[in-house]
Amino acid sequence: MKKRIAILGSTGSIGTQALEVIEGHLQDFEVETLTAHSNAELLIQQACKFVPKNVVIVNEEKYKFVKDALINYPIKVFSGETSLSDVVESDSLNIVLTAMVGYSGLIPTISAIKAGKNIALANKETLVVAGDLIKNLVSEYKVNILPVDSEHSAIFQCLTGELNNSVEKIYLTASGGPFREKDFEYLKNVTSKEALNHPNWCMGNKVTIDSASLMNKGLEAIEAKWLFDLNPGQIEIIVHPQSIVHSIVQFEDGSMKAQMGLPDMRLPILYALSYPLRMKTDFPRFNFLNYPELTFEKPNYSLFKNLSLAFEVLKLGGNMPCALNASNEIVVNAFLCNEIGFFQMSEIIEKTLEKVTFINKPSLEDYQQTDKFAREFSESLI
Repeated sequence: MKKRIAILGSTGSIGTQALEVIEGHLQDFEVETLTAHSNAELLIQQACKFVPKNVVIVNEEKYKFVKDALINYPIKVFSGETSLSDVVESDSLNIVLTAMVGYSGLIPTISAIKAGKNIALANKETLVVAGDLIKNLVSEYKVNILPVDSEHSAIFQCLTGELNNSVEKIYLTASGGPFREKDFEYLKNVTSKEALNHPNWCMGNKVTIDSASLMNKGLEAIEAKWLFDLNPGQIEIIVHPQSIVHSIVQFEDGSMKAQMGLPDMRLPILYALSYPLRMKTDFPRFNFLNYPELTFEKPNYSLFKNLSLAFEVLKLGGNMPCALNASNEIVVNAFLCNEIGFFQMSEIIEKTLEKVTFINKPSLEDYQQTDKFAREFSESLI
């Protein structure tokens, strides 16, 4: 039987690539729900092509535009944030791909888990913000979280078949972004346009800026803690400019397993949607002769302070990763709008973390209040 899929954030980078994957496997997958925040034009194009059961445009001002455009299709059109939670509760859904960016993915993911849906997780912020809460819900409702980030998919693939073998350490690989070989003098005047010029990956603006500042790798470390039940000392970041080795697992006997391939997000998307099967594709194949050197180096924690801040909150736990994420979303947007400089992002995040009241065992309400406070304080600094 076909897997029926909801894509939350279908107009973003992951969402559009997921639809490309599905289009190549229409005998295996069917799109039931598509959602977007504001990109009504692309959402309409996608809906006309895949004819899902439901469409959600979060921006309520664009509801009529989407509704009118799809009037001749057997598609139900909804708007508003609460609709995201409603549509993922459909009985016919098999899997929910959470491809939304940032904190906005948390509540719909919780709703999907409570409805007993397996989650293909591309929204790393869900686990960064509320990892403990999500982990408990996953256990309570007996659902699976299938990672879509290339690094976490790599770890997941390396762990397949290793159920009773203890992990000593994991290595999350980072490309180093566009500023890997730059110094302080260069970075203090860098522009958002330069930061968006990633050497290996095609991603959305927010994720690309996070990659340039190495915050993305810090968020991935926090996500990995919850996905794979690790402590901070078991997670190491290594810079791998070629982006061929997507991540590595080291077992307690000293042996290591790496997952490799060309930098193509369609591969981890397909693996998450098709798991436990591997489906045939016509994607480009890796050729060792085209990559005579695969290199690895240590990240510069002092220059890219976001990575240090992420590991600090990883060790602290509680509501501090939530505060880190909230502040980061604010400063990334400010940097994209040329309101602050590259290094000011880290400075504002650090000052925000100093002002947040630590809560060891936060509730959902605590997470929501922490997120609100961190955003408002960061904005006041800007």
